[in-house]
Amino acid sequence: MVARQLDDRRTTGNGRRVAVRESTDNAPVDEVARQIIEQLQEDGRRAYATIGRAVGLSEAAVRQRVQRLLDAGVIQIVAVTDPLRLGFPRQAMVGLRTSGDLERVADRLAELDEISHVAITAGSFDLLAEVVCRDDDHLLEILRRLRTADGVVSTEAFVYLKPPHPPR
Repeated sequence: MVARQLDDRRTTGNGRRVAVRESTDNAPVDEVARQIIEQLQEDGRRAYATIGRAVGLSEAAVRQRVQRLLDAGVIQIVAVTDPLRLGFPRQAMVGLRTSGDLERVADRLAELDEISHVAITAGSFDLLAEVVCRDDDHLLEILRRLRTADGVVSTEAFVYLKPPHPPR
């Protein structure tokens, strides 16, 4: 596969001009990139030099690879919160059946503060929404809001009895 590259000359903050290459290749993930991603999944603040030693690259090469992965949208480096420590010990997955424009309903639900994740699904539910809340009364309030939202036909809540395992 040949990746088309576009050259662009830009001036940095210190007045130097640098060549920027942007690739239109949609698959920048090779085995080394996968190893870098794995290192960052373990610790998103891990030093590039430490990652370099683990994957056999220099610090500068890791920095460039990470930037390419960020620019391509392959990875995001974000802070992941613990709902329990933030005062939201009750969590649930809510299955929703909808009518109308599914993506519009999903977008509206994703705007709710108590919903941490929304997925469009196949199967008996059109959407799955992960909910975090203070207690059962708060969960009941959220379920009432979901049930009366435009486009929502029905809901079914699955309350977590134990916190979910962290993502791998």
